[in-house]
Amino acid sequence: MGSIEVVTVVRCSPGRLFDLQLDTELHTRSMGPSRETATTSTGQHVLALGDEVTFRARHLGLVWRMTSRVTAFDRPHRFVDEQVRGPFARMRHEHVFEALDASTTRMTDRMVVVAPLGAVGRVVERTVLDRYLQRLLRGRAEHVRRVAEGA
Repeated sequence: MGSIEVVTVVRCSPGRLFDLQLDTELHTRSMGPSRETATTSTGQHVLALGDEVTFRARHLGLVWRMTSRVTAFDRPHRFVDEQVRGPFARMRHEHVFEALDASTTRMTDRMVVVAPLGAVGRVVERTVLDRYLQRLLRGRAEHVRRVAEGA
C-alpha cells in the first residue's frame, strides 16, 4: 500500500483554502500537463459531501478515468475523497487544514493508494506510482497556494 503525505503552508484562512480544494475548475487548471477534465455528479464545480467527480487525464502515457466520492466533510478542517471506480484497487485522499495563526494555514494531503494486480501492483507502487503521485500532489498544492495567496 502506497502512502503519500504532502504538507504546504499557505498564507490564507483554512475556510478559503478548504473551498479552493473542493473547486473542480481549479483542480483541472492545476493539472494542465495531463489535460485533465472533471465532471461532477451534480453539474456544480464545487464539491460537497456525497458528491462524485469523474476525472479523465493522461498520466504515464495512458488515458485514465477515475470516479471519486466525497466521503467525509468537516468544513473548514478536513474532507476525504475516495475512489469508487477507477484504476486502483483502492484510493483514499484526505485533505486537512490547520490554522497556524490568523492568516496562515497548514494544508496536508494524505493519500493512500493500493495498485491492482497483487504483487506486481505493489512493485509498481514502490518503483513508479508513489513518486509520481507525490510529484502530482506537490504540483497541485503549489498551484492552489499561488491562487490562495493571489500570486
